[in-house]
Amino acid sequence: MHLSPYGEDAVKLAVDLSNQRPATVQELSDRCRAAGLVVDGPVPQADLARTLALLDTWEGVVDAADGRERAELLNQMLAAGASHPRLTDHSDGGWHLHYRDDHQPLAAVLSSLISVGTAFHLVGRGMHRLGRCAVAECTTIYADTTRTGRQRYCSQRCANRDAVRRHRSTRPAAGPVST
Repeated sequence: MHLSPYGEDAVKLAVDLSNQRPATVQELSDRCRAAGLVVDGPVPQADLARTLALLDTWEGVVDAADGRERAELLNQMLAAGASHPRLTDHSDGGWHLHYRDDHQPLAAVLSSLISVGTAFHLVGRGMHRLGRCAVAECTTIYADTTRTGRQRYCSQRCANRDAVRRHRSTRPAAGPVST
């Protein structure tokens, strides 16, 4: 049963914002709009700092050692950022659930959206479906939305680079060429 579309889109937004932190309020609001989030009114400067702090907290969930720690950290985010679910239609007849109070600043909306979306993503797909790229020098975050649930890399490029590295490590070193 598919309860909510929040999971995947919200987690993808969190991944995007974490991997490339917004530098300005305008960039933050533009990227949120591009992801499909309705941004009401101007975004105050304080929302950028609050959003960056939220992303630091969310990365703690990403980097958690196991499912229990991940759940504990995410529960803390949910308690801090979400309110009771409420039906809304944005006056366009398209009813859906919000997990936040109305008329909140963007940082508060992101807190609710990211925490609830991450919870839906993890309970719906598996507590292991969030991580960092397996390539040691790459710290990029990914949200595993694959059918098999075995994603380990942030991109095909990193997967290929690691495969080549593993292949080369199994071959004997080439000695000097004599002519």
